[in-house]
Amino acid sequence: MTGRVQGKSALVTGAGSGIGRATAVALAAEGARVVVADVDLDGGEETCALVRAAGGEAFAVRCDVARSADVEAAVAATVRAYGRLDCAVNNAGIEGVLLPIHELPEEDWQRTIAVNLSGVFLSLKHELAVMLSQGSGSIVNVASVLGVVAFPNAAGYNAAKHGVIGLTKTAALEASPLGVRVNAVCPGFVETPMARRGRAIVGDDVYEALAGLHALRRLGEADEIAEAIVWLCSDAASFVTGSSLMADGGFTAQ
Repeated sequence: MTGRVQGKSALVTGAGSGIGRATAVALAAEGARVVVADVDLDGGEETCALVRAAGGEAFAVRCDVARSADVEAAVAATVRAYGRLDCAVNNAGIEGVLLPIHELPEEDWQRTIAVNLSGVFLSLKHELAVMLSQGSGSIVNVASVLGVVAFPNAAGYNAAKHGVIGLTKTAALEASPLGVRVNAVCPGFVETPMARRGRAIVGDDVYEALAGLHALRRLGEADEIAEAIVWLCSDAASFVTGSSLMADGGFTAQ
């Protein structure tokens, strides 16, 4: 613990498991007071228990990022509890249905876009309203290596994550001159509950072959992505905005 975000308040969406949970715990370990937002409130409470067990401060709110009112309420709860919003990590997302475009049901496309892209837009909308009034803040959007390259049978996920990078750049251009930094992190394939659900669909052989697509010849760990996110949230990244940090184990280097 080095106190990289000491005394700051942070909101993390999708923090009930995976990268979001690791990020909430890492932010708290570095001195932030954390609001854990997730559609799965039980998972959010479990994350809070981990934070508190390590001596940090956190509370959970239920939040479906596809609903503007939910996001607005989560931001308001953060400000009400901690007086301000210093860091926001827009991590909530779903894997979507793995099918070729011509077989993909429209409702599955729309749901993936609603959560993974519109959810980031709604989060930015409400977070920026607070941060711009403060004249300070740092936002990190969790995109993906699939926001830079494509993967077959994942049209909704690919499109949404490419869109997140575009939103990140736009928000950075609008907000950075007013004191708010906006960046994205692009993880490679990471060992998370979402990834394990994918394993059940594609099979062990395909899942294990994913490791070979990374230069490091392994999948990432949630804690490794959390480290990158904490750095982007911290003042150590004070000259970084509008960037897409590749935390992909060398996936895009090949």
